[in-house]
Parts: sequence; C-alpha cells; structure tokens
Amino acid sequence: MPLDSTGFLHRFKRGGDGPTIVIKDSIDVAGYATGMGSRAYADARIASADAACVTALTAAGFSIVGKSVLHELALGATGINEWQGTPLNTRYPDYVPGGSSSGSATLVGAGLVDIGVGTDTGGSVRVPAACCGVTGLKTTFGLIDHAGVYPATTTLDCVGFFARDALLIEQCVVACAPQAPPPRTVTAIGVLTLPGDGDVQAALAIFGATTGCAIVAVELDDIEAAFDAGFTILAAEAWAGAGHLVGKGLLNADLEARMGASAGITTEQIAAAERERDRFRGAIDHLLTQVDVIVLPTLAECPPTLEQGAKAASGVQLTRYVRPFNLSGHPAIAIPLKRDDDTPSSLQLVGRYGDDRTLCHVAQAILQAL
Repeated sequence: MPLDSTGFLHRFKRGGDGPTIVIKDSIDVAGYATGMGSRAYADARIASADAACVTALTAAGFSIVGKSVLHELALGATGINEWQGTPLNTRYPDYVPGGSSSGSATLVGAGLVDIGVGTDTGGSVRVPAACCGVTGLKTTFGLIDHAGVYPATTTLDCVGFFARDALLIEQCVVACAPQAPPPRTVTAIGVLTLPGDGDVQAALAIFGATTGCAIVAVELDDIEAAFDAGFTILAAEAWAGAGHLVGKGLLNADLEARMGASAGITTEQIAAAERERDRFRGAIDHLLTQVDVIVLPTLAECPPTLEQGAKAASGVQLTRYVRPFNLSGHPAIAIPLKRDDDTPSSLQLVGRYGDDRTLCHVAQAILQAL
C-alpha cells in the first residue's frame, strides 16, 4: 500500500483526547495488519488485539491517530522504502529520514503528531530522530512490555518514542512502564571523546555554564567491538525470524543480500558476541558509577542524501555510536543540535538501567539551555 509523503500508512482515531500518537507498523494495532514495511507481509493477518504498549497509551488518554511506514522489516538505518515509498524529512528534505522508524520520526518532525512510537534494535529510534531534528528515546531493554511488537523474539529490540519535548516522551514512559523509577538529580555528566563530537562539546559547555552541572571527560574502551558484536547478534536474530523470506522475490535487493549473508553466522561468532556484550555492559555500568549520564554523538557521520542513501540502503555506518547500547541494554536518548551548515546533528545521552525518566529530564534541560 503506497503511503502519502508524510509517513502515514493508515489514519484513524482511537483513545482519548490527549496528545496525538502514531504507531510504527511493526507494532500491532487491533483491526490492522502489521505489514513490516514489506511486500512479504502484504497479506499479513489482521491484528486481533493491540500491542501492550498501545493498550497502555490508550488507557492513559493519548490519542492514537494512525500507523506509520518504516524501513523494510525494520532492518535498515536510512528509512528508504522502495515498496511503500520513503517519507519526507521536512526538516532536512535533501537527506534520508533515517530508519527504521522513519515515518514516526518524520510525522513528529513535520508537526503532524505530538508523539511517534517506534522500535530500536540497532539505533532505529535514535538515528531517525537525529536525521529529522527531533528527540528520540530508546528505552531500557525489557522496561516496556514487548508483547505485540516485532521482532517477537529479540535480545536487542525496545519500544521507543519521538517528540519535540522530552517531557512528553517521559509521559509515554510513565504510561507504558509505571514501575520506572522517578527522575534523579544529575550532578555529573561524562563526555566521551569521539570523532565528530565538536557539536556535542559546544552544547555541553553551554549546558554546564547554564546549570552548574559538572562536565567531565571520560573514556570507554573499544566501542567498535561492541558495535561489531551488536551487529552480529542482530543479524543472527534477523535470520532466525525472517530468513524464510529470502530467495522468494519478496524483499528489496539490498535487504535480500544482507539477510542472505546473515545465514552464515556461526554459533562461535554468536558466543563471542555474547562475551563482548557482558564486557561492554560491565564497562558502561562501571562508568555510570562515576558519572550520572554519559554523552556522545548520536551519529558517527552526516546522514546520506536521498540520492546517496539509495545506493547504500542499509546505512549501517550511521549506527556506530548507537548500536552498542542496544547490545548493553542501557537507555539512550537523542536530542537535536544546530549546525552552522544546517546539516543534521544530534547529541546522545546514555543512562543507568531504568533511568529513562532521568534521561528525559536531562535532555529537556539541555534543549532549554540551548
């Protein structure tokens, strides 16, 4: 089903009269097929019940107004979808909208909805948030009930939210995870020194001067190894869940090739990736005993233009600084930054397990300081 250029796949009204929300089409909404952005699911079953997160948001009075398009099978960082169409990134129209939760991000960026619900397996909320100039939270792994969300079996994927206001995202966290701890007072922020972090350093200097919060330099060994391990596990889990679609002419050529390559991942490679998960998770936990929040860039490089993205449809390099935190399971939020050359830029905050509400408050304070 082709979509309009905004990112809507279906439009409807459900729930209360609160802030408006659009739901990514990898999440069940009763009465609609969960199409995963792919012709492979063109005849998918009609969902008989809402996903747990949709039920929670509806019960909290939010207004569900539609479903949004995504990168095919939620497996790609550009948001380009040749089958359904690519939603327009209104803030940066020459650039890709980012994936996989592309439609949810573009609709928030265009001001057509207050909140977008997405999923994040390897950066799929934070990357489109950065590309579209909005705020996007990947929640703590396991914090929000994953029932009715695809992929159904995962050690990486989390429900996440987009908005322009981080405190509006916090309201979604409270609705979907009332057990989440209240926000803590933050006194020290640790900044990782990485290539391309000039915007981040400048933003935090302003924030520190405005609030008096301590900004300290910190180090984290071998983030590249965590990226590689996260990629291995994601590929193995993607093959387990959707490998049966390969070779049937149902997938875009880029995804077909990447899925095919995933078939060769060995049990030894998966075991090594799990060992790296334990190492990296421990390193993050230790660092977060020294500071309250870790800060680094969201994107490892400027997003491709639409023309460039069509030639490298997965956009995997965009996820170098985000994918490691899917591996570790920590919550992470991306907030937009302004650049003199008016290209997409974003700052990423990473917090302790369950500290999603704290991240929302820190993100809002930085947005206000800037």
